[in-house]
This record gives sequence, structure tokens and C-alpha cells, in this order.
Amino acid sequence: MENEKQGEEDGDDFNAFKYTPDEDDEFFRVLISRELTSSSLSMITSQWIVNARLDSIKWIFNAMRLMGFQLRTAYLSVIYFDKFLSRRMIDNEKYWAVRLLSVACLSLAAKMEECEVPLLVDFPMKDYCFEGKVIQRMEVLVLNTLEWEMNLITPFHYFDYLVSKFWNENPPGDVVPMDLVFAIIKDAKLMSYRCSVIAAAATLLTVDEKLTRQSLETKIKTFDSGVFETEDVFRCYTQMQELSLDRTNLTPVQCIGDDVDANSSFTPVVNTKRKRLEFDD
Repeated sequence: MENEKQGEEDGDDFNAFKYTPDEDDEFFRVLISRELTSSSLSMITSQWIVNARLDSIKWIFNAMRLMGFQLRTAYLSVIYFDKFLSRRMIDNEKYWAVRLLSVACLSLAAKMEECEVPLLVDFPMKDYCFEGKVIQRMEVLVLNTLEWEMNLITPFHYFDYLVSKFWNENPPGDVVPMDLVFAIIKDAKLMSYRCSVIAAAATLLTVDEKLTRQSLETKIKTFDSGVFETEDVFRCYTQMQELSLDRTNLTPVQCIGDDVDANSSFTPVVNTKRKRLEFDD
């Protein structure tokens, strides 16, 4: 993509933000600086959009699993999805438009994160069928709405660094709390936290599930020089504590719900047969 090429020319692509132990503190400062310059996320308040969003997340994670995408690809697509809805309105009850947005966001995220991206027509769709050119037009709309701000920082960029700071001994290889991060993705309020706050709270909860505000603040102050707002991290931590009670032995996909058709939070306008929708419908 054009912006990806420009990012490479400026030295401002994802490869510049990979964790390296020899430069971990500089890595952290660069991430925070990059994160603070990103646009903020407004809250999604419309109830039908909240319901449609949950159904879209289920579709995204099911598609991720079927197409062999990374978990971080699905997470990034949800960030695109939420940012779009925080800037543009979708008319009430237009569920087909929300699904089209989901497909476009996952496709864009895959182009940013995956080595191989399938054709648009190969994305799994049961209740709707969109032509490739329709999805492409929605992709352009997403790009323009997000002002081509696609190289976004996610919690995944912070995990290795934070684990090295919060874990007293050599951490096991699977300490990164992937399932917990994907459990909170269902809650638009939690997603409004900065990615660094989400990563810090999730990592701390993995290290110790019974931290008080004071003990959490102590852990943060051992390495942080005012980057984190302790209250934000603790508030996020306590909300994750509640989620953790329901996530025992669940995979990330199971935390979201691995069947987009089962127990859906709403009934799509078209759910009995596939319908080919033109972009202007």
C-alpha cells in the first residue's frame, strides 16, 4: 500500500518497533511516543451498534481462525473498526454495512500483518455476499476516514518489554496473556484505554491476580518515570480481574465466541439466504 511504502521511506514502519533486549528502554519510549500521537477513540454508545459490534467481532475471530491469521491481525482489525465508528455514523439497523466494514477492516489488517493475504472473495461470509470491488471501495473509505493512520500500536508491541520488567525471574515462554486481552476486546469501554495501559494491566494480572492499588503502583514505579497513570492501569486491572473469572481454560477465540451464527446478539436483516449487495444499497 502507498502509505506502507512511505512508512518504509521514513523509517516509520512496524519493523522499527520490534522488541530487542539490548535497546528495551528506548523501544518502550518510542512506542509510548508513537502511541500518544495517535488519535483518540470516542465511545460507541448506540445500543444497536454495540450489539452489531459484538457480532462483527465474532465474525472477525471466526474468519481469523479459518484463514490462519495471527491473533494480532484480528485485534488490529477491531481497532480499525472502532476508530471508523467513532468518526462516521452508520444508519440505524444497517447491519449489512457493519458486516461490510468488518470485512474491509480485517482485509486491511491482514495486509499490514500477514505475509500472505487471500483474495477478497475468499473471505468467509455466510449471511452476506459482497463483490470484491464493493469491499475495495469500503477499504478506501476506511483508509480515508482513518486518514491512512494504519501503522497503529497495539498491546502486542509492549508485552515482551513489560514481562521483562514485571516478572521477577525468567518468565516462561507462554506468559503473554493473549486470552485475557482478547476477552476484553468485547467491551468497547475497555478498548478505549491506551494500548500500553491494556498491556500493563493484562501483564500485571498474569503476574499477580491479587494486587492492591498500592502494590500495583509500586511495581509500575520500579521502572516507569511517569508514563503510566496508575489510576488508569488499576481501573483496567480490576475490570480484567472480573473478566478473568470467566476465562479459565478458554482460548482467545472461545473468549469471543467461535461461532458467528450461534447465540448471535442480533438477527441480521438477511439471515436465510445469501444476498449480493451493491455498495449503494
